[in-house]
Amino acid sequence: MNRGLSDEAAPDVRPAPAATTALPRSILFLCGMNAIRSPMAEVLARQQLPKSVFLASAGVRAGERDPFVDAVLAEVNLSLGEHHPKTLEELDDAYFDLIVTLAPEAHHAALELTRHMAVDVEYWPMADPTMVTGTRAQILAAYRDVRDRLASRIAERFTSAKTGKSE
Repeated sequence: MNRGLSDEAAPDVRPAPAATTALPRSILFLCGMNAIRSPMAEVLARQQLPKSVFLASAGVRAGERDPFVDAVLAEVNLSLGEHHPKTLEELDDAYFDLIVTLAPEAHHAALELTRHMAVDVEYWPMADPTMVTGTRAQILAAYRDVRDRLASRIAERFTSAKTGKSE
């Protein structure tokens, strides 16, 4: 049975603002277990953004590395390297200019974490590819979809900031 991917909705969702003329100095990508969506977003952002932007990823809970992520990143000549899933508590630095949440529970955790801080939090709903069942090809297609959506969203959000052009 192949259950298709759909964007998860969460209450208290603010739409992501259009790209601004300045890149954030530091960005945290946050998802449920730092196993699929957030590490994938971190690697894709490293490919697209200048090295001057500090990038990190974490999960609300501890997870385990997912080999399907390695497979779909290798298809576009990227790698997680020595990435090991980590939680928010395991981060060396808890302050970021921007936290991008990729799952409802991550969004709620980020809002709670930052309620007394001047940190922008953006919710980018990304379906959980582990919810897809079927053949290996169908599962890989779900992971590719997440990879490609993340790459597009990162490009859309940060392109004009990276080039210094306003839209």
